[in-house]
Amino acid sequence: ILAQGDHSLPGELDLVARERDTIVFVEVKTRQSQESGHPAEAVGPAKQRRLTRLAVTFLKRHGLLESPARFDIIAVTWPEDQHRPTIEHFQNAFEAMGRWEFYS
Repeated sequence: ILAQGDHSLPGELDLVARERDTIVFVEVKTRQSQESGHPAEAVGPAKQRRLTRLAVTFLKRHGLLESPARFDIIAVTWPEDQHRPTIEHFQNAFEAMGRWEFYS
């Protein structure tokens, strides 16, 4: 884990990790039920664009623009009446969003 709850102007990165040479940006979504959809569905195109901007900011700030990067989602469903949550890890859940984001 390189960072957690990393704040910058446009928002926050939940987790930033390193897996070998790859920088992994992890969005964590938690729900008590899936009545309003699966937790991972909350990471739509607008959220993906925002996370991409945050990732670029993080990479620039830490001199890591040359490192490969990916976006993962951790979906947690934890109903009140259960002792343990269901945790799903979606690796490489989406591609960087936004034209030229990684080249500015």
